[in-house]
This record gives sequence, structure tokens and C-alpha cells, in this order.
Amino acid sequence: MPSPAMPADSSAARWRFPRHPRSVRRARQRLRQELATGRIATEVLETAELLLSELVTNAVQHARVPRGREIEVRYELSDSYLRVEVADTSDEQPEQRTADDNDERGRGLLLVDTLAAKWGVSPRNIIGKFVWFELPL
Repeated sequence: MPSPAMPADSSAARWRFPRHPRSVRRARQRLRQELATGRIATEVLETAELLLSELVTNAVQHARVPRGREIEVRYELSDSYLRVEVADTSDEQPEQRTADDNDERGRGLLLVDTLAAKWGVSPRNIIGKFVWFELPL
């Protein structure tokens, strides 16, 4: 179960999820619950949910870490942008691939690169990394 978020009137929140496929849907739901109150345009929220799904999916599939380690999702809302971060305890860097037309996987970071105003990968203060994106409001 995710940890409690910050108060609803704050401009940021953070949750932890188990490294499990169900966490993709749960992360999307939490972001929608926080931001669907008219705080941002519907189109921006839908794009944020899509990109969040891609980043959490990558963390679930590729962050091979000991059992019990969690994925952390954080968002920050300012007057001009929405920033979303997905952290895991793996030091392995994500790589944008070129998927063939018949490939069912491998387009997540391409979507992030195409739809986000900015995105990147940063080391965490402790172990691992976080992958982030920003959307203009």
C-alpha cells in the first residue's frame, strides 16, 4: 500500500509502491486523485498519467533489486509546470531504444521524449536514480 501523501492543498506529494505490475495503475490513480480537482488542464493530466505509467513500468520491469525495495513517485506542481519523478534503487540507466514496427515494447522513453518538455535521469542521494519529466501548464 502506498504511503500517505502530503496534504491535498500542497503543491507536491510523494508515494511509495512495491515493485509490482499493479503499482503502475495505482501510481496513475494517485496522481489523478491529487490533480483532477481542476488544478491542471485535463490534457496535461492525461499526458502526465501516460508518461508516469511508462516510467513506473520501466522501474517495475528493469530495476532488478532485492525484494521489498519500493518505487517512489513524486510530483511537484508550480505555476508554470508539473514535474513528476519515479525513483528506484537500481543504478542501471534507462536507454531509449528504437523499436521495430512489430515490437510490442520499447517505446516508453520515446513517448517521454516526444511528449515531455524536459526529461532526464538523476542520481539519488542514497542508492539508485530517479527518472523525471516536466510538462508545461
